[in-house]
Amino acid sequence: MKRLLSFAVIFALLFCPVKTNALSINARASVLIDGLSGKVIYSLNENEKLSMASTTKIMTALILCEQENLEKEITVTKEMVAVEGTSMGLTVGTKVSLNDLLYGMLLSSGNDAANATAIAISGSIPAFVSLMNQRAGELGLKNTHFDTPSGLDGDTHYTTALELALLTRYALCNERFYEASKTKSITIDLGGVNRTLYNHNKILSTFDGAVGVKTGFTKKSGRCLVSAAERENGRVIAVTLNDPDDWNDHKELLNYGLDRLSAEKQTFPKRNYKVEVIGGKESFVTAYSTSVSFRTYNEKIIKREYIMPYVSAPVKKGEEIGYIEYYCGNMLCAKEILKAQNDVSALSLATKPKLIIMNFKRMLKLI
Repeated sequence: MKRLLSFAVIFALLFCPVKTNALSINARASVLIDGLSGKVIYSLNENEKLSMASTTKIMTALILCEQENLEKEITVTKEMVAVEGTSMGLTVGTKVSLNDLLYGMLLSSGNDAANATAIAISGSIPAFVSLMNQRAGELGLKNTHFDTPSGLDGDTHYTTALELALLTRYALCNERFYEASKTKSITIDLGGVNRTLYNHNKILSTFDGAVGVKTGFTKKSGRCLVSAAERENGRVIAVTLNDPDDWNDHKELLNYGLDRLSAEKQTFPKRNYKVEVIGGKESFVTAYSTSVSFRTYNEKIIKREYIMPYVSAPVKKGEEIGYIEYYCGNMLCAKEILKAQNDVSALSLATKPKLIIMNFKRMLKLI
């Protein structure tokens, strides 16, 4: 009988499928993805809609990073600081730069910083929330909806672990966001007083190669965490929602993911471009590219699309006249703004009728 039982056990181990789980994660929902390809490496209830607390600020910070001038200063109003929860220390009447608000959100998780960002960009919190949801739609996040820029709970404030990871994947391609998310501390000037902001994310100090990203907690959502890490073999992004043991779980997730990636870095030389001018004394204007950089891991195909429509004279030096989109696979990783390198004056109707007709014909061909 013992021999028969032993044979049965051996047979079962050799020929019967046994379902195993390589990771033991304590979250209500979790996902681990390749940082650029978006491939799912591990998942647990990754499509369940859940509240996400201050990880919401990933979207708020991304929209801020996409603004042209982060050195712009705003004056803090009463409405900006009339919010409960964590704070970066803003006070009414203080001047603060948009760049400092970025660090106030990603390091201190300041709800005041999120509200100040919303009002500075859109004029009001509801208008900015509409922009957040519009941006979510543009990024293909169909199971995500925002009610607040800070992450305070709302009746329809939710996302999924997978979509939060994909949002983070996109945000980390923005160099401003990337640099801020991996910063452990920074000292800023608030109304003539130096204030040091410290990152709440313990992963930055306890995991080799960590690059952020964002913590979050409310009573409704529980502990939420988005982390990312890089090594020579690539980048991975981990998300846990409602996880009482998130620090340990993320270390396990990040190690598991990095062990399964390969990497290849690619760079592209900068060039000048020619953009056609309609109605100008010159037919073309030279465009130069502004600074753009993004990190490429585990992506062998980087595609550039040139969006350079015609411009109408007069053209001023430094004017934005087109842009280039960089794609990692099918994912838009960065947008590079092109600016005019020189002035182009408009034609005089009285002195240049032939050139006007020629330019008009060129315009018709472009339509």
